[in-house]
Amino acid sequence: LTIESDDIAPALVQQHSAGERNRGDTAVMNGDASHDQAEEADSKQDGNADADPAEDANEQEVIVIQDTGFTVKIQAPGTEPFDLQVSPQEMVQEIHQVLMDREDTCHRTCFSLQLDGNVLDNFAELKSIEGLQEGSLLKVVEEPYTVREARIHVRHIRDLLKSLDPSDAYNGVDCNSLSFLSVFTDGDLGDTGKRKKKGNELEQIDCTPPEHILPGSKERPLVPLQPQNKDWKPMQCLKVLTMSGWNPPPGNRKMHGDLMYLYIVTVEDRHVSITASTRGFYLNQSTTYVFNPKPANPSFLSHSLVELLSQISAAFKKNFTALQKKRVQRHPFERIATPFQVYSWTAPQIDHAMDCVRAEDAYTSRLGYEEHIPGQTRDWNEELQTTRELSRKNLPERLLRERAIFKVHSDFAAAAMRGAMAVIDGNVMAINPGEETRMQMFIWNNIFFSLGFDVRDHYRELGGDAAAHAAPTNDLNGVRAYSAVDVEGLYTLGTVVVDYRGYRVTAQSIIPGILEREQEQSVIYGSIDFGKTVVSHPKYLELLEKTSRPLKVQRHAVLNEKDTAVELCSSVECKGIIGNDGRHYILDLLRTFPPDLNYLPVEGEELAPESQKLGFPRQHRHRLACLRQELIEAFVEHRYLLFMKMAALQLMQQKANKDKTAALHDTSTADAESESKPQALEEADENIPGLAQAKELAESLAAEDGSDPKSREVVLNACKAVGSISNTSFDIRFNPDIFSPGVRFSDDSTEDIQKQKQLLKDAAAFLVSCQVPSFRIGISELITRCAKHIFKTYLQGVELSALSAAVSHFLNCLLSSFLDAVAHLPADELVSRRKNRKRRNRVPGGGDNTAWASLTPSELWKNITSEAQSYYHFNLQCESVDQAVEKYGLQKITLLREISIKTGIQILIKEYNFDSRHKPAFTEEDILNIFPVVKHVNPKASDAFHFFQSGQAKVQQGFLKEGCELISEALNLFNNVYGAMHVEICACLRLLARLNYIMGDHPEALSNQQKAVLMSERVLGIEHPNTIQEYMHLALYCFANGQLSTALKLLYRARYLMLVVCGEDHPEMALLDSNIGLVLHGVMEYDLSLRFLENALAINSKYHGPRSLKVALSHHLVARVYESKAEFRSALQHEKEGYTIYKNQVGEAHEKTKESSEYLKYLTQQAVALQRTMNEIYKNGSNASIMPLKFTAPSMASVLEQLNIINGIIFIPLRLDEQKKLLSKTLKIVMFPNF
Repeated sequence: LTIESDDIAPALVQQHSAGERNRGDTAVMNGDASHDQAEEADSKQDGNADADPAEDANEQEVIVIQDTGFTVKIQAPGTEPFDLQVSPQEMVQEIHQVLMDREDTCHRTCFSLQLDGNVLDNFAELKSIEGLQEGSLLKVVEEPYTVREARIHVRHIRDLLKSLDPSDAYNGVDCNSLSFLSVFTDGDLGDTGKRKKKGNELEQIDCTPPEHILPGSKERPLVPLQPQNKDWKPMQCLKVLTMSGWNPPPGNRKMHGDLMYLYIVTVEDRHVSITASTRGFYLNQSTTYVFNPKPANPSFLSHSLVELLSQISAAFKKNFTALQKKRVQRHPFERIATPFQVYSWTAPQIDHAMDCVRAEDAYTSRLGYEEHIPGQTRDWNEELQTTRELSRKNLPERLLRERAIFKVHSDFAAAAMRGAMAVIDGNVMAINPGEETRMQMFIWNNIFFSLGFDVRDHYRELGGDAAAHAAPTNDLNGVRAYSAVDVEGLYTLGTVVVDYRGYRVTAQSIIPGILEREQEQSVIYGSIDFGKTVVSHPKYLELLEKTSRPLKVQRHAVLNEKDTAVELCSSVECKGIIGNDGRHYILDLLRTFPPDLNYLPVEGEELAPESQKLGFPRQHRHRLACLRQELIEAFVEHRYLLFMKMAALQLMQQKANKDKTAALHDTSTADAESESKPQALEEADENIPGLAQAKELAESLAAEDGSDPKSREVVLNACKAVGSISNTSFDIRFNPDIFSPGVRFSDDSTEDIQKQKQLLKDAAAFLVSCQVPSFRIGISELITRCAKHIFKTYLQGVELSALSAAVSHFLNCLLSSFLDAVAHLPADELVSRRKNRKRRNRVPGGGDNTAWASLTPSELWKNITSEAQSYYHFNLQCESVDQAVEKYGLQKITLLREISIKTGIQILIKEYNFDSRHKPAFTEEDILNIFPVVKHVNPKASDAFHFFQSGQAKVQQGFLKEGCELISEALNLFNNVYGAMHVEICACLRLLARLNYIMGDHPEALSNQQKAVLMSERVLGIEHPNTIQEYMHLALYCFANGQLSTALKLLYRARYLMLVVCGEDHPEMALLDSNIGLVLHGVMEYDLSLRFLENALAINSKYHGPRSLKVALSHHLVARVYESKAEFRSALQHEKEGYTIYKNQVGEAHEKTKESSEYLKYLTQQAVALQRTMNEIYKNGSNASIMPLKFTAPSMASVLEQLNIINGIIFIPLRLDEQKKLLSKTLKIVMFPNF
């Protein structure tokens, strides 16, 4: 049996769940499991009890869903039949996709599949097709073309011709993104790896790391970020493929079946004109200036454009075949589209080639194949709401529903992003063109766009433009929270927030009928003027009541303008509108979460002492600062722990005082409750250390005293002490309006209002006293955020023609040591000055269009320090970039990466000389693009997520096989909902790979981890921190699989990425360097190995303290290398350090201390033997007869063992009786956790 050590398994599992769970898009969790179940039960009162089914029911359903696959034969025209494995849930359309991707059938797009002469419906599931069974023959039958099918065909052929071209990934289009893993593995992972020479031929391995990644190197080159494959060269199949100027066909030619005309130039420089007709493609006799649609002689009619081009161009035929071979050799994950667009902040200079499809896309509002016809736009609101209304009674229905929701959301996000860019670039007409530019609103493609400015002084009391800028993200967080709770009958708008060129654009789907009526008439719940007038509605109260428990919102009454109490179950700003479609919509969810009182000074209110000590409350530029959902959950969990401890403590006291008189007890509790609530909380906290003990105590005592009304009183006291709104159970909720200016409460609720205020103050204090201290201040993050704020307003004053000059000037002022950074005003290439003044672009908010050029480095850094002071209340003591680098140990390349990612800048990938004092680092030619920065809702695959969590729990309990099965199941369900690419699938693959590895299946671990790395590069980015970790894990599995050279290349890549992202001074670097040092030790590169291991030792000492167990292990690893070098004195010195730490930390009896002691003895013997030999040589000279000393290279097994230890994987071999004992103990823990 192999299991993970107790402290490792939770760490492994939590690594993912902490990141994913805390986003607030899963069911809210407070405290322990039993509490969660109670809460889940509560959330099910709303009638969608099937949304979170019990796990065992789930498992049965999954068995139903994962029907066994079967094999069918497929026969395409002119080819031999081939076998294809299919599953009953697949649609016929999915077989179409497979055929359009296969090397031998990829050139076909317009065909049907027929079974025994019957055409199969594209959208039918295979299991519903009569007569389809194991071994059935499906025939591919060519169908006549339509204009739409001909366009799809041309687009598909263009995609095939560009399939190896990375330009779409650099330009951030069509959900393409970069991946560089194959450059480092040379395709030697998995099966091919087994054929390569394994560890015994060490001399063949090139172990030398590049100079710039060695510990202590100050060089931070940028070019290695995007390495090129040595043997990669672009293969040209055609010079030009474009639409002909003779389109569209005239009426008489349409009646001959002409659909459109193409113009093509072959590699051999032959210019041809091609007709796409209903029957296929053929050459016609037209030239550039003469229209002659008659077929050329000889005429080849081909159903596929590829077949026709192969006949007229030998170079096309040869290169297209080679291209397809290469395309199908690439890993599928390198070419599948990602669900959301990922942008690269660096790119090489790419040649701009002619591309008819790209040109067409630029001038139509295409958003998928269904939109080739202008005017055929999608009703986004209807799609978004209809998918939510799909049935969710059982697992297949829920999967279908979630897949539909996810697909529509990703399409909507892409459309909103294109629309927002079009709005800012001035390509969309405003619906109120007469108004000032910053007040304009837009509708494009059934999406409503508004700019993040304070229109009509709506936010005047809350901070004006600053509040108007913050509101959309708060609103999006509210939409995210309500969507995650997913109450039937309650609808939110599709919402996407886009930051582009210094502007914030909110894109929303449109409520049917909202544009035809005044807002005052529409709103039947909430307030349109921040609480002056308030209305309510019973249906909204009923719907919002169901969300109040998971979102921790307290139902409360506020006074309207007539001083009448109005019931609300949300903040007053939340508006309820019934659309013309009869649906109940909620919008303006910017105060879904309670305000952060640390940044909201309120007259006459005092914060907790711990907040005041740190200088809170502080004045902020807007009054919309609110607590994050994750913080609310952490606070409630903290309170739940206190609640359990208090109940347990009181029950203990009760038990002790049982013999005393009841009267005495009653008076004492009454006094105690009023005077010493905080004291009771503190006492409970000190006396009962953990939740487990508290629960055990509370539950066992409650079981005994259940009949005693005193135990009810105990619960009542504990509820009051922690601020629960219920007197019989733990239930904490916040009143979001409690500190809203303009909102009034009735006099008879004064006591409740005080309690609610106190609860919010406690949450604010919890943030500064418990949560924040656990984070180290990131100075570089602070500087880049301040720079981003300044850049936003800086860009708003720049006209489009000067954009690259303005961005390069800003980056020079921010990062270049050249103090006299003078902006180069772009020379007018075409237009005279006088004419240009007249036709200035009307950019929203555009003032003096050259004001940006006057910015100087000292002025920018002055602005950054004052922004840091006013926004973050941090005293940044630097007046230039060089001072900041010197004082805070920052790197310019890290600052460049951060600011580029935050603002969407894309720069040319080359080496920049930041430190030159004679010329600026950037020129306008170095700025390639500005991309939008997009925020949107991420719909969840809830069933898959439950399986994933169950699998994690099983792994924690030591049931690796069961955990592995559950996680494999989760992977299937994730794929079902998200498609092949998603960040959660990535986490699933990582955990599966780890489990495969622990259970000894190294090739499978390698395969899964390779997928995890590729996916992480594609969906998160090539240098995302998660990607770096994935590289490290893959390197470990490569080493275990005997692929030492690849393991080193991967580790070197990880270290380079780490250096770019955060530099050498980071605790994670110690783990990375330990890995590199160990592998180099294994391949006998001792000097190199020491450089990395000693660096790891230094970093561990710095961040974990010289007495930590990590430092002890680092000393041991260094000692082993010195032993291999026969430098026993140094080895002894390091091992003694390690031994001392072990002895002090875990005691002499611990196995680690004993192992270290044994190793010390062995080293001492070796040192003595060496000294004896040396003495012999000195004494007898060269005639000495001595035994040669054995300096053995470390065995791969011992290196791997150390690698496993540092990466947190421990294998425990057990005898059979021990296995049984461990299993029964684990089972007992699972079934009876309190005993």
